[in-house]
Amino acid sequence: MAPPPLSPLATSTPLLHGEFGSYPARGPRFALTLTPQALHIQRLRPKPEARPRGGLVLLAEVSGCCTLRSRSPSDPAAYLCIYTYPRGRRGGRRRATRTFGADGAATYEENRAEVQRWATVLTCLLRGLQLPGNGEITSHLLPRPPRLLLLVNPFGGRGLAWQLCKNHVLPMISEAGLSFNLIQTERQNHARELVQGLSLSEWDGIVTVSGDGLLYEVLNGLLDRPDWEEAMKTPVGILPCGSGNALAGAVNQHGGFEQALGIDLLLNCSLLLCRGGCRPLDLLSVTLASGSRCFSFLSVAWGFVSDVDIQSERFRALGSARFTLGTVLGLAALHTYRGRISYLPATVEPASPAPAHGLPRAKSELTLAPVPARTVAHSPLHRSVSDLPLSLPQPALTSPDSPEPLPVLSLNGGGPELARDWGGAGDPPLSPDPLLPSPPGSPRSALLSPITEGAPEMPASSGLLPPTPDGDPVAISTGGPPDHLLPPLGTPLPPGWVTLEGDFVLMLAISPSHLGADLVAVPHARFDDGLVHLCWVRGGISRAALLRLFLAMERGSHFSLGCPQLGYAAARAFRLEPLTPRGVLTVDGEQVEYGPLQAQVHPGLGTLLTGPPGRPGREP
Repeated sequence: MAPPPLSPLATSTPLLHGEFGSYPARGPRFALTLTPQALHIQRLRPKPEARPRGGLVLLAEVSGCCTLRSRSPSDPAAYLCIYTYPRGRRGGRRRATRTFGADGAATYEENRAEVQRWATVLTCLLRGLQLPGNGEITSHLLPRPPRLLLLVNPFGGRGLAWQLCKNHVLPMISEAGLSFNLIQTERQNHARELVQGLSLSEWDGIVTVSGDGLLYEVLNGLLDRPDWEEAMKTPVGILPCGSGNALAGAVNQHGGFEQALGIDLLLNCSLLLCRGGCRPLDLLSVTLASGSRCFSFLSVAWGFVSDVDIQSERFRALGSARFTLGTVLGLAALHTYRGRISYLPATVEPASPAPAHGLPRAKSELTLAPVPARTVAHSPLHRSVSDLPLSLPQPALTSPDSPEPLPVLSLNGGGPELARDWGGAGDPPLSPDPLLPSPPGSPRSALLSPITEGAPEMPASSGLLPPTPDGDPVAISTGGPPDHLLPPLGTPLPPGWVTLEGDFVLMLAISPSHLGADLVAVPHARFDDGLVHLCWVRGGISRAALLRLFLAMERGSHFSLGCPQLGYAAARAFRLEPLTPRGVLTVDGEQVEYGPLQAQVHPGLGTLLTGPPGRPGREP
């Protein structure tokens, strides 16, 4: 299959070029050329290929790299191993490793310096680090790896979230050289309690491995802290392992990937996390009828959308298919709701995309010279934190000239001693370069940080109520910025607001572009546009027309259908007053008390780990 067409950046001036051997040594030889966007591979011997297969490795599909050496003392070659996740012929991603040997010098030390140079430049490109203009490659280019706290909801995604995390997420972020600790949440609001007691200075990011609900807990927990202004500077990320993966769908689109579901969406978002990079994240401050306040990163829904979301809970075992079934049932029993929507229109057009935050980007653990081991204080950890020594599954390496599988590379020290498994025939197995830091995935790569044991300690001056006896905290948020655009609920609205009253099938207030992983509700929305996007459908729409709207939403083309009942407005704040005595209201998919509510956008209040932006419409 011919390689995809190259972008202008991919065909720019090469950064590195050289000739490499392969593993095993009797395999073919290659000419490698590294550009800012891709690694070009050309086979030189035994015979150059007229139409090379696998001759282009896009950096957007690379999670990381490491250097290896042979366990045979007579082999002077040093090896560069690159971890890639290319798309297969059927569209899904699959893990593959490419290993090349530097053997042009007579001594191992000289060859090692060459592969370290390649590994350093490649890592800088993956992490978005600036390369020096003079071409000098030093260890100072690679700061320490970021420390990530992974929060996993083991009940998410039909109960498969932990398995997906173990099989796909942890190997990939270990290949990228990220340091991490992992906590499995044990109950509702567990994540909210945990982040309230964290020493946030110990972490460079908090990543939820679940659906949208776990991130809702994390953000509201951070805003519950007395130091919420500083706490909200901590980047948060999401890796989709739940039934509702709307924010992950928006991150996937921002990264330039085609729409994806399931494991493909998880791998795409994991690749973006490995690349590093943040954007400001707008949050909605939502005030409920009782006066309590919560913060939303996704949506406020009333009517058809919230009905489907809550009523499909009983089908949670179906995963994302629960929403399809819920939609069918909701169409069969279509309701209209009397209500009033008021909003403060946006006074300016959405601005052009802002540059990415100058916040921490993922850094590799790879360095050019040995550094003294840093003493790590192993403070008592919460009982569900794991310091994970991973045994990464690696396919046996094969070459065109050798049908026999080769010994598996030992990359993390967690598997058997492969030197004993090698019978002495053929090429010996490779092992990590002992002069480099431990490769990704080793026990030393998961840095430990102190976390409070048991329930988080709250300062007496925080004004927060203690957790209730059953473990769920009182759902009142006292932190966060004031809502300067909103008068108290029940009082008249100031001039400049627009009010609509009538019968509605649904009302949706959404911040990012996606309502689901495959539902693009507002295609032009951005994480940091400073707007809440209001969408509503008035009564009188037929079931068939409503179904066409949601089918078109999979492509983001529903606004082009010309449906007269569909309305849209960009706003800075809104108030929703249901006039029907019964109904369902949700905030980020979580049911809240029914009654009037109002909300205001707080631009850039949060920080989202998104990875680098992609080019719209171009799949890497």
